[in-house]
Amino acid sequence: QVQLVESGGGLVQAGGSLRLSCAASGRTFSSYSMGWFRQAPGKEREFVATISWTGGRTYYADSVKGRFTISRDYTKNTVYLRMNSLLPEDTAVYYCAAASRWDSGSYYLPDPYDYWGQGTQVTVSS
Repeated sequence: QVQLVESGGGLVQAGGSLRLSCAASGRTFSSYSMGWFRQAPGKEREFVATISWTGGRTYYADSVKGRFTISRDYTKNTVYLRMNSLLPEDTAVYYCAAASRWDSGSYYLPDPYDYWGQGTQVTVSS
């Protein structure tokens, strides 16, 4: 069982930056690939970024590539999402998720992710 708690959301002006954190409980953090998804009002949950259990592979949605960076700290059981050059369309609830297994054909889908956090709101004003 893995419990995930996100933090770091808030209100920021367009062009600004935020860093989201996701703290994971349990001693098996290092065996999970970690991802970030987001959901805007009236829209479906969408993939943002993911990092493999080794930290050696990262993938990003095209809409955030070059602006967002995902990373993980094994000593703190925490995964981060650094968000730069924020746009109003980045406004959403951001969710952290843990997957025991994904591959190149599934990392962007919600299905492989076994555990989810409660979400943190990010609002970007224009």
